[in-house]
Amino acid sequence: MKLKELEGYLQDVAVFTDPKIKLEQYPTTPHLAARMLYTAHTTYDDIENKAVGDMGCGCGILSIAAAMLGSSYNVGFDIDPDAIAIAQENCEEFEIDMDFILTDLSATPAPATAEAESSNSRGPYEMMKGKLDTILMNPPFGTKLKGIDMVFLKKGIDLANHAVYSLHKTSTRDHILKKAKEWGVECEVVAELRYNLDKSYKFHKKQSLDIAVDFLRFEKKPRPESPLQQ
Repeated sequence: MKLKELEGYLQDVAVFTDPKIKLEQYPTTPHLAARMLYTAHTTYDDIENKAVGDMGCGCGILSIAAAMLGSSYNVGFDIDPDAIAIAQENCEEFEIDMDFILTDLSATPAPATAEAESSNSRGPYEMMKGKLDTILMNPPFGTKLKGIDMVFLKKGIDLANHAVYSLHKTSTRDHILKKAKEWGVECEVVAELRYNLDKSYKFHKKQSLDIAVDFLRFEKKPRPESPLQQ
């Protein structure tokens, strides 16, 4: 599938009719979604035949694009049941199979205990660890809840087996590169993009706003082999 063809299909993905400002619900545009997924697919081979997770999936556009490019499995995580309902309807329209997990990604995980390690007591997010190759996200930028963008990113990196793709304000680049180094992952600025944000809420004074964003790819470094494995 060509890039323009993918973007054309994504134009038909339904978006929020009543977005929630506290959750910073701004839909990823078909233009951005197509370029994110097409690059992940054609340049890095991180989509086709891969298990893909969508953090803060919203209406599901990133996962739908991944499925169109041949992902083997898709699961979306979101705190909002209304958003998940829209995403489910979109998947039905596009005849795409996708699982959904209703969860608060901003919540701090409980301390690890022997009991929590059992499969029966682990939460749905923890149950997915080790099962997803690639994580996609367009996280909240943190205008309503400071630092939530980094919380999403850290959880995505913890969950992914291999790679994470995310959009972040270009103004936060230095901070993100520093945190990636602390977390022991490689971070690449794949592209500098413009997020065209249409007027979504009553308090918005402009009909649209262009925000400079970085399209980032994070790759988890392979763990060194122990002497017993060599």
